[in-house]
Amino acid sequence: MRSVKKRWTVCTISILLIFYKTKEITRTDEHQDSQLTGEGELTLSRLMVNNTDKLVRKEGSTIFHHSGESWKMNSSLALEIRKDILRFLDAERDVSVVKSSFKPGDVIHYVLDRRRTLNISQNFHSLLPEVSPMKSRRFRTCAVVGNSGILLNSGCGKEIDSHDFVIRCNLAPVVEFAADVGTKSDFITMNPSVVQRAFGGFRNETDREKFVHRLSMLNDSVLWIPAFMVKGGEKHVEWVNALILKNQLKVRTAYPSLRLIHAVRGYWLTNKVQIKRPSTGLLMYTLATRFCDEIHLYGFWPFPKDVNGSQVKYHYYDELKYKFFSNAGPHRMPLEFKTLNLLHNKGALKLTTGKCIQQ
Repeated sequence: MRSVKKRWTVCTISILLIFYKTKEITRTDEHQDSQLTGEGELTLSRLMVNNTDKLVRKEGSTIFHHSGESWKMNSSLALEIRKDILRFLDAERDVSVVKSSFKPGDVIHYVLDRRRTLNISQNFHSLLPEVSPMKSRRFRTCAVVGNSGILLNSGCGKEIDSHDFVIRCNLAPVVEFAADVGTKSDFITMNPSVVQRAFGGFRNETDREKFVHRLSMLNDSVLWIPAFMVKGGEKHVEWVNALILKNQLKVRTAYPSLRLIHAVRGYWLTNKVQIKRPSTGLLMYTLATRFCDEIHLYGFWPFPKDVNGSQVKYHYYDELKYKFFSNAGPHRMPLEFKTLNLLHNKGALKLTTGKCIQQ
């Protein structure tokens, strides 16, 4: 009888703790939203205070105050942000592990699931770079290209390609959308899940040939594969590595350091941006501050409608649906967008959300 009573007591305490934690999360989210809507103050490093950017409403749609043609680069602020980020990570080093980091047979714990492990294979080790692919590299202007459907009919292709260095996310197709997204690709990310979603899991020779053709277009570009995040994609990473070696593809593979995602998250959390796990786009912006003097963002729009109420596809190239608004998701896309929009309005970066001006 005493044992049953004890179990009921433990159960009751557990329920109360879950309820309390849920209320705390709700209060945190509400506080963060009030900061970003101008009802409070959002501090993005010591310099970024007194945020007065407000949300306005038009025909039921949320519109962000977004300076367009009047935008002007604030180089001193961009420099201070770069210095602040360097307190947490050095993108030149953390962008990839190198050959000397591991040897074949080493066992690695996944970054987001420490109970599970990955073995470093011979193929994997052979594709690790000798030195960081971004070592001593510096560019005047960089484009970070997200994959939102906001890019469709934007006419931004030429403008994107005009930048000194172009970063793209998740091996998105470019040729058939060149007028809107451009084709220049200097640094391309590829989550292991892309193998299944875009290339049929390499089930047949056609899928494999399609993938090899896509990589052959990259030439000497950096292919950035987050191989150490979570278990489940290791077989896809090995298949990709095998195809690169078999076809002698001229891409420079890179695999982010084990500390990168926590370092990036730490920077944003320290600056009162309550993200869960940074999206690929936010990761790329954070890394780009290390080697780009001026950063331009395209294809960042996490909403199903634009400012005029027109439908916007989640990705410009497929029919994937919006699913990230649930608190169960790993990312907080709208919060990230609001933060980047704030930085745009302060001149630290340029965020293009409409049509590009044709030169």
